[in-house]
Amino acid sequence: MHSRLWHTFAATAALLASTVATAVAAPGTPAGDTGDRAPITGSTPSWATPNTEVARTNGSTVRHIQVALALRDQPGAERLAAQLATPGSAEHGKFLSSQQFLDRFAPAQDTVDQVSQWLAKQGLHVTGVSANRHFVDAEAPTAALETAFGTRIAAFRTRVDGVTRTLTAPASPVTVPTSLRASITAVLGLDDSAALLKPQHTRPAAAAEQHCARWWGEQNNTDVPQKYPAGFQSNSLCGYTGTQVRAMYKLGNGNTGAGTTIGVVGAYNSDTVVADTNQAAAQLGVPPLASGQYSAVLPQGGFTDAQECGAEGWNAEQTLDVQASHTIAPSAKIRYYAGKTCKGTGIYDAFNQAVTDNAVDVISNSYGNADGESSLPQAARDQFNSMALQAAIQGQTITVSTGDAGNNSGAVGHPTASFPSSSPWVVAVGGTSVGLDQNNRPKVLTGWENSGNTQSGTTWAPQRDADGPFASGAGGGTSALYDAPDWQAGVISGSDGKRAVPDIAALADSYTGMLVGQTIKGQFGIGSYGGTSLASPLIAGLVADAQQARSGNSRAGLLTPVLYSLRGSSAIADVTPQKAGVWTPMMHAFGGVAVPGGQGSYLIDFDARPQNLQSGPGWDNVTGLGTPADGFISALSQ
Repeated sequence: MHSRLWHTFAATAALLASTVATAVAAPGTPAGDTGDRAPITGSTPSWATPNTEVARTNGSTVRHIQVALALRDQPGAERLAAQLATPGSAEHGKFLSSQQFLDRFAPAQDTVDQVSQWLAKQGLHVTGVSANRHFVDAEAPTAALETAFGTRIAAFRTRVDGVTRTLTAPASPVTVPTSLRASITAVLGLDDSAALLKPQHTRPAAAAEQHCARWWGEQNNTDVPQKYPAGFQSNSLCGYTGTQVRAMYKLGNGNTGAGTTIGVVGAYNSDTVVADTNQAAAQLGVPPLASGQYSAVLPQGGFTDAQECGAEGWNAEQTLDVQASHTIAPSAKIRYYAGKTCKGTGIYDAFNQAVTDNAVDVISNSYGNADGESSLPQAARDQFNSMALQAAIQGQTITVSTGDAGNNSGAVGHPTASFPSSSPWVVAVGGTSVGLDQNNRPKVLTGWENSGNTQSGTTWAPQRDADGPFASGAGGGTSALYDAPDWQAGVISGSDGKRAVPDIAALADSYTGMLVGQTIKGQFGIGSYGGTSLASPLIAGLVADAQQARSGNSRAGLLTPVLYSLRGSSAIADVTPQKAGVWTPMMHAFGGVAVPGGQGSYLIDFDARPQNLQSGPGWDNVTGLGTPADGFISALSQ
């Protein structure tokens, strides 16, 4: 595994290194510079073009930035991470502590000092340095930032997630003094790309729950055309209880995740998450949170941009992630890391804190780029990968949802994977549609790629929305950015040697979702949630259960090499298309997906290939290797 993964990142490192020697003339020479400047490759997002620019930004607006510093011996760090994850390697499982990583790979203190002093000379106020020395934090008016980094910051109008938005970004590459270029890998916060990171979930409207079934086929509207044979058409499900979800993954009373800690990364914070979790637990067959079992790491100075970022959606995401992971691993501790905003550096701050603290064993990330993988600047993506690299070396497993808009062609105009699920350092989690019978046995198990139909007399007419009949589904496909790591070699055909997602899948279809309790506007209620935002914490919980069963309660680290070694075994159930569907009086709305908005009579076809994604024998672009089966915990605990 380590050879190809190592070569993948070595090539990237060489490309970045080649830019260091390329000096360019900056628009002006900032005070304290010698005049020689070098660009930071990939510092402008793809949507920031001359044709989309609409205005110059206000020069007095203060922006918070993070200057990212290069690791010492990044090739060595990547090589070690690959060895640590490879079964049979002499280094397998010998993870480093945070201090050991700091001593061996983190930027030197001298580098931090040099960059901090240069920033101060430019008139920027240095506000701090992250504990792993990955980021130097600073703030300044936009005009000062333009001068310091030799660029012009402007407003651009772009269409994202089906909505036209105005976002800020540098109009030309960011530059720094040539003498510092090898030390600085990115400047985050000069653009609004992080605002494109969205939670990957939905909660159906109440009208969709009025005729729901508690288990597959308990309710089936026979007044509408029966497209599928008896037993394979059902009303949409009310949402599974915790008891049902645990049965879905064959968990026994001893599978609790005891002795482990699950990390959840998001933005903003729900003040009622503990009370909501415990009130829901009492009704859904899940133990309540014990005193001290849940904790939250909140940003200094509180939260910003709540209305613009849709803080309510992030609060729902937090609640879903906590309750999903707690359902699967009810004795595991849960630590939530909150970003102060969806903009700028907020989410990356939270993720970096989860890695730096090294207090959690698995980190669930139920968000993704709302516009595929290329809208985020390369320099920003590189920072996530660098932080994920540190996590791998420390033995932390990272799960990431693959998205809910299928191949993203509806929002982007062409098929594309989503970031950060396409990162080679994470477990990309796709989705399944699951119909359990009254005895919690799977009557239906297939990939989550839904097609929508509207009743027309005695027949069903496929919907012809902007994205055709597509009505929601797990993200998947081939990355345009990252080469296939060794663990995917010989497994995936047609990927042209690129990273393919997902790696594994769990329950995600909102029409067969999970019940979650949340207080909204002062009123507590329990409703069904779905999306790959559900699948990611479910897999995180299973990783915690496996760690509990492992000798010495040892961590798993980068999990993908082990997962691919289990291909075809009893630990992972292969997922293939199954002819089945659900009736619903209202379609479920996901970002980037066009569906009818009013009440009516609709039929959802499961896994009928409404785009180019469909489950199939072996690895597929909806469920990856498949979904956890009866032997999953045992196999991972070896």
